[in-house]
Amino acid sequence: MSETREKHVFELEVGGRTFRIEYGHVAEQANAAVLARYGDTVVLVTATATKEPREGVDFFPLRVDYEERQYAAGRIPGSFFRREGRPSERAILSARLIDRPIRPLFPKGFRNDVQVVATVLSYDGENAPDVTSIVGASAALTISDIPFAGPIGAVLVGLVDGRFVVNPYGEALAKSDLELVVAGTKDAVLMVEAGANEVPEEKIVEAIQFGHDEIRRQVAWQEEIRAQVGKPKMAFTPPAVDPEVREAVFAWAGDRVRAALRTQDKKEREERLLALRAEAQEAFSERFPEKAADVALAFDEAERQAMRRMILDEGVRPDGRGPEDIRPVWCEAGILPRTHGSGLFTRGQTQILTVVALGAVSDRQILDSLGDEEFKRYMHHYNMPPYSTGEVRPMRSPGRREIGHGALAERALVRMVPPEEEFPYTIRVVSEAISSNGSTSMGSVCGSTLALMDAGVPLRRPVSGIAMGLIKEGDEVAILSDIQGIEDHLGDMDFKVAGTERGVTAIQMDIKIQGLDVDTLRRALEQARRGRMHILAKMLEAIPEPRREISPYAPRILVLRVNPERIRDVIGPGGKTVNRIVAETGAQVDIEDDGRVFITGPAEGCRRAQEMILQLTKEVVPGEIYLGKVTRLVSFGAFCEILPGREGLVHISQLADERVPTVEDVVAIGDIILVKVTEIDSLGRINLSRKQALHEVPNAESQESRQKAKVRV
Repeated sequence: MSETREKHVFELEVGGRTFRIEYGHVAEQANAAVLARYGDTVVLVTATATKEPREGVDFFPLRVDYEERQYAAGRIPGSFFRREGRPSERAILSARLIDRPIRPLFPKGFRNDVQVVATVLSYDGENAPDVTSIVGASAALTISDIPFAGPIGAVLVGLVDGRFVVNPYGEALAKSDLELVVAGTKDAVLMVEAGANEVPEEKIVEAIQFGHDEIRRQVAWQEEIRAQVGKPKMAFTPPAVDPEVREAVFAWAGDRVRAALRTQDKKEREERLLALRAEAQEAFSERFPEKAADVALAFDEAERQAMRRMILDEGVRPDGRGPEDIRPVWCEAGILPRTHGSGLFTRGQTQILTVVALGAVSDRQILDSLGDEEFKRYMHHYNMPPYSTGEVRPMRSPGRREIGHGALAERALVRMVPPEEEFPYTIRVVSEAISSNGSTSMGSVCGSTLALMDAGVPLRRPVSGIAMGLIKEGDEVAILSDIQGIEDHLGDMDFKVAGTERGVTAIQMDIKIQGLDVDTLRRALEQARRGRMHILAKMLEAIPEPRREISPYAPRILVLRVNPERIRDVIGPGGKTVNRIVAETGAQVDIEDDGRVFITGPAEGCRRAQEMILQLTKEVVPGEIYLGKVTRLVSFGAFCEILPGREGLVHISQLADERVPTVEDVVAIGDIILVKVTEIDSLGRINLSRKQALHEVPNAESQESRQKAKVRV
């Protein structure tokens, strides 16, 4: 007899729909598992941890996986094997979205492996599975025995017709000027991810506050769930450095580390700090022979505290800048001779080379994901080779970081790219981070603006970006503009903001402490705006506006609109006609169901293809006279092709003025004759008259004779 497991169900109204958490009847061997359901979107979220910490690591081994199953939307995968393969870019971005707000809430020094897996089981096309997964992950971790300082909540905030909307979907989401995902605890914001249509900074702050109010409701609800079904947390004592070792290392390292930190060049500074680390181990090897790990941890803490106190007490950063100072910026556009567009953006020791390629409509990326979007016309890819940080390591396919940085730059720029109707190109932008010392993602935004303008893409407005940092000790706060690598590593925040002179187009915020208050967020956004404007001014010195002409090496595109019912005439049986056009002209022809025809290729080839398609799709006009080719003879008349694929009947009575005994007495198959369209009947049949054409056209019979001669030749 089967055992029935007890199922606990908890519900909360969110954005006018029911959010439901089910616990107790699925995936029982994980530390905790929940079914998170929002509308008809259902995600299984599991949280699992090892019983013992991983040996020999100095980081928290958290892994978050987001698994899309095509069956969730009633689909079969389009791959050869008809099963899901490597995660899509969307799945990787969703995994990062879950990871970022939960990671800061695990205890410092926790080294047990933790894995959170979100599997999308059902997708209704309306309710976002990624936001659902964040709440589900929080619920699973909160009720599990894994140490976690949650719960957290998450919402998507839209801005529709000037009003904020919780978790918009469908038409509301399509109309929204803002897509902002915010996650946090009841007290503070932990993560922000947003794409925006030039939304002012103050409006962004209001949206975050609006979302945080909803988050507090979700947190209170999860606390009730924990009270009812939560497990006791596993015992964990944070590792502590021996106080005697800590005191000795701090005394030895203090002045030495502070001096090394003031080295402006990144590589030289790193070399000096590495040398000091080795000296510290040697200096204390006899005094603390069994505590080399404690010496290393104490040195790390001394370095962290030295940098933070230098900024808080003196207002001086490692490279000598003040909190709001931007590193030297210089830019170039059009540096590569044969590419369609290129830009080089340098800010301090961060340098990005961005290249643009323009392609045909058929070059769009096909998306095999759960979303409704089938194609992507604007693609932004990011690469970070090892030499950019002076390292030697294997070159492999893009990782989560590279995909995330490319997606952020794409989000920052895509709303400024003209629609297909105005600029009918597929656009691929590739940012190569050739030197890295802080915020290559925002450098990619700036370099891409330069490259797009150099390519002649008529951007609505140029976009610049900046990364902001934070040092917070109690009530002491320093907000840093244009952070470099060490300030990101030893600081408390990485807050990336991109936008135009009118407002924000993208935001990504990661917090390493347990939250950020709204006032600090407002200050950071305003300081970021001033920094963005400074950087944008430098960019516009290199290229003030998009080129008026695209590169001579870029393909030309002509766009035609034909009657959708005539598409079959352009394609032909089995694609025969369109393939002939492509072969004869060298142009690429892409046909949309709505009658749009995109012709891509060299200018002359495009022109010839255009003429051929116009001839194929030309409409028959009653009363017009045409040169028709006799294609069939029947007892009652002759059929003539007057336009490609369009035939009409010349009745035997309309072949000549005199009585015609048989059709063969006047015409033969292959003859070219002048005919007039007398009627197109209700069934679309075309009636023709040679007799009327001969009366209306001077020297008509001699014209026919010349055409017959051409045919014979």
